[in-house]
Amino acid sequence: MSKTAILELDGNKYEFPVIVGSENEVAIDINKLRDLTGAITMDPGYKNSGSCKSNITFLDGEEGILRYRGYAIEDLAEKASFLEVSYLVIFGELPTTAQLEQFEADIRKYSLVNEEMKNIIDGFPKNAHPMGVLSSLTSALTAFNPKVVNVENEGEMYEAIVKTMGKFLVLATWTFRKSSGYPLNYYDNTKGYVENFMRLMFELPTGPYTINPVVVDALDKLFILHADHEQNCSTSTVRMVGSSHAGLFASISAGVSALWGPLHGGANQAVLEMLEEIQKNGGDADKYLAKAKDKDDPFRLMGFGHRVYKNFDPRAKIIKKAADEVLSTLGVNDPVLQIAKKLEESALVDEYFVSRKLYPNVDFYSGIIYRALGIPTDMFTVLFAIGRLPGWIAQWKEMRENKEPIGRPRQIYTGYPLRDFKPFEQR
Repeated sequence: MSKTAILELDGNKYEFPVIVGSENEVAIDINKLRDLTGAITMDPGYKNSGSCKSNITFLDGEEGILRYRGYAIEDLAEKASFLEVSYLVIFGELPTTAQLEQFEADIRKYSLVNEEMKNIIDGFPKNAHPMGVLSSLTSALTAFNPKVVNVENEGEMYEAIVKTMGKFLVLATWTFRKSSGYPLNYYDNTKGYVENFMRLMFELPTGPYTINPVVVDALDKLFILHADHEQNCSTSTVRMVGSSHAGLFASISAGVSALWGPLHGGANQAVLEMLEEIQKNGGDADKYLAKAKDKDDPFRLMGFGHRVYKNFDPRAKIIKKAADEVLSTLGVNDPVLQIAKKLEESALVDEYFVSRKLYPNVDFYSGIIYRALGIPTDMFTVLFAIGRLPGWIAQWKEMRENKEPIGRPRQIYTGYPLRDFKPFEQR
């Protein structure tokens, strides 16, 4: 027998169906609420509203669970590659060896970016934020690929997906090359996806770039951990923009802009800015831990706790090990990273943080890794975007294939009621 929820309003009772997900998540289907009652729900930030049904990602913040297509994030990070996980997230199943080889070959095929894109990137000032540049360049891909993708044509959808995966990585690294004054690099079809990221970023014409396998493994894990995260701000933005039947490039560009914010993808940048500020003011980690515990002090300890994970961030456990391996392998002696390690060690045993479950999250450890690799702080969110790309693609694809309606939230108007217009002499 199906469940229903009963709402009583102005003496009238209304029944609404209850939907139960495959992990026993419960939702009240209020699709007909306004038609039946004339009322709407008020839910700022949509914290209690489900915008869609999705079979991509399951997240349980209370229990610290994250799964892609039913696979535990711990297993995927340990046993799979980023492109393997990308294929899983986008197409629904882990690829066979042949499917993965074809996927990677097709990404390489479309990794070459039109030379005229250089004219666009040349128009940006050298000090432009890489995320602003990346959003613009991604949107510009629409001009070079004006054909509307037929979402019901499997071949066209696949081509759009591999084209996005190939070109986005190159454009993301070009934002760094532009700000650094380096010549722009091209994808090397003899290298893997993550290896290409490193050489696209750092290889110079003056000599070959040696890629450290420990670093590649850490980045591969980081990209996997960021691949999707349910209906967060940027993912919801991609689905919302795509619901108007805007193309994949335009929708991804909107997602990049949403990710840019410091409350979302910019969190790892905020972590390093905080650490640099502590270092600049004497480097006393204990002093800032005390400030964080003082409710009258406006200082906030960035990178601890999580808006969704109320217990611990399962991704942080995985990437902590990778961060330790990177720091050990590279032998980094950076006072800012020493402050980070001090904050981490203290917070993990301090009763104030432990009792409130304010553990270091994935943004804290990803910032440490990026800093150790010599990646500038303003590039951190760009790397987040590279990792999140398959999730955005999968969510856009699912939304279009499910023929979801255009997103159109309601509001409660709180302005003036009807007023008479006054001519100038009466104002």
